[in-house]
This record gives sequence, structure tokens and C-alpha cells, in this order.
Amino acid sequence: MLLGACIWILSLAQARTASHGVQPAGLFSRNYIRLADWAHANNFELHWLKQDETVQLGNHSARLVFEVDSRAAELNGTSIKLCYPLIMRNGSPCLAQLDADATLKPLLYPSRNRAGAKVRTIVLDPGHGGRDPGNMDGSHQEKKYALLLAQELADQLKRAGFNVSLTRTTDTLIDLPDRPDIARRRGADLFISLHWNSVASGRSTLKGAQTYCLTPAGAPSSNADAGVSGGGSHPGNRLNDKNILLAYDIQTAMRKDLAVEDLGVRRARFWVLREAVMPAVLIEGGYMSHPSESKRIYDPAYRKQMAHAILEGIQAYKSQVERVR
Repeated sequence: MLLGACIWILSLAQARTASHGVQPAGLFSRNYIRLADWAHANNFELHWLKQDETVQLGNHSARLVFEVDSRAAELNGTSIKLCYPLIMRNGSPCLAQLDADATLKPLLYPSRNRAGAKVRTIVLDPGHGGRDPGNMDGSHQEKKYALLLAQELADQLKRAGFNVSLTRTTDTLIDLPDRPDIARRRGADLFISLHWNSVASGRSTLKGAQTYCLTPAGAPSSNADAGVSGGGSHPGNRLNDKNILLAYDIQTAMRKDLAVEDLGVRRARFWVLREAVMPAVLIEGGYMSHPSESKRIYDPAYRKQMAHAILEGIQAYKSQVERVR
């Protein structure tokens, strides 16, 4: 009889993924593969930055860094939260098969749109509104600054040639299920929800930007309170590969263009992500609760910078997914 939580079971099933036939090992119902095998199959060289703690994979175009017993990872300097921790087994670091398939593969080998499908129409979703102020910092309300960022971003996107609309243009409350539905009715190619963060404790230390995409079916969200519970599939999961690529490109642009703490690409089952039928992300642009970051959020010049960074991320995504005739 199998004993306790430390018993490992070797899986006999082969997985057809970016790991190219690497044999998985199961931890209960969760399959893992040896990171060295995945690296070899995908032309990466592996070496330890700190033995048994931090491991790096590298090739001519990408650098991946993983922390052992952690969901923390980096791709080319941008932080990414894995679905499951990288773990050690028999002296070897092991990667969850789900992360090989749903985290790394979409970023390293982006899938293209069908022939002729362009990224033209974008719906921006300023969070909260009306009787829902969102986070508050004294008299400052999240709903106001989410709308101001959306308006600035819309102007820049239009000048770049995109068709853009907002789910709300005034201080009105739009029900959560209606927001992605508005994008669907308008034929959006992308849906981007804009928010500002806040915390009750750690106000002087926690700051930075993060970009969320929908959690894959069967995986936990990055934050315990990030969206609804349950690991089932939702309409937005049909676009997992595009969701994480869009989130990564936007987060990378913000990391590079803004003097902002990189809190990374994360997963959540927020309503607006679950029900979106086009690639969708939710951006938390910074912390209203942080003494210095809040001042930047309230500054129109900084919001203009952030809008430009998001625009650059969208353009990077567009260039990766559109087929060249």
C-alpha cells in the first residue's frame, strides 16, 4: 500500500507537448518531468546558479531561471509564477508537465493567428465605477485612476492605428459578467482590464506592477484570493496560450520601460478573464497604498508612460501572433 505524501509514482503515459516525449513522473495526480530532459529536448543548457536552489536554462534566444521548491521563475528577466513549484526528486529538478505545456511552450513557441486574422480591435476595461470605488487612499479612488489610465491608453492605441473602445467612459458601474460580454459584442481581438492595487499591511514595502491571465483548468491561481475558487474549465481557457503571451509581453514592456518593481505574470480566475472569448489580461499597475508609488499613480505624466509601455507590449504581441503573408 502506498504510504503518505512523499510516495512518488512513475507514470507510464507519454505526453505530446513541448517536452517532445519526455517521460513524466507523477506526484499524486500531478505529472512532473525532469527539467534536464525538458532542457535537452528544447535545446537549452542547464546549470546551477546556486546548487539545489537556483537553476538556469539558456540558449541563443532565451534565459530561464527557476527557484527550487517555489513557483518563482523568470524568462529573459521577466518574473513568471508557475502553476506548480519546481521540485527536487532523486537529486534532479523537476518541472510540472502543466507548466511545460501551459506556461513555457506558449512563450517560447508562440502560436499564430489563423491566416488573415489581425489584432485591430481592443476593448479596455477600467475597473470598478459608480458605487464601487475599488481601492481607496484617502480621497483617491481606484475607479478614477483606472478610467484615467484607460483614456490615456485609448488615445495612444488609436494613434497607433488600433480600433479602441472602453467598457465605461464615465463613473458608472458595469457588472462583471457584462464587461467581457461588451468586448464580445464589439468584436474585440483583445480585452484588457485596468486596475490599481492596495494592501492593508506592508504599505511601505509592497509595490510594483503585475499582469494576470486566466488560470489553466486544474491549476491553482497565483494568489489565494485571486478570483473564484475551483479548478474547472471556463470559456477563456480556450485561449490559454494567447492569454499568457499577451500578459508576458505587457509585463515585459512595463518592466523595461518603467522604474517599477516586477511582480510578474500571474494566474487568476477573475470573472472578466474567465468569460472572455478573446485573449484577455488584467493589469494591476501599482499600489495605491505605497507612499511613493501612489504619487506616481496620481501623476498624469507617469500614467502616460505606463500607457506607452502597455502599448509596446500589445505591439510586441501583435507582431508575434500575426501571420506574415
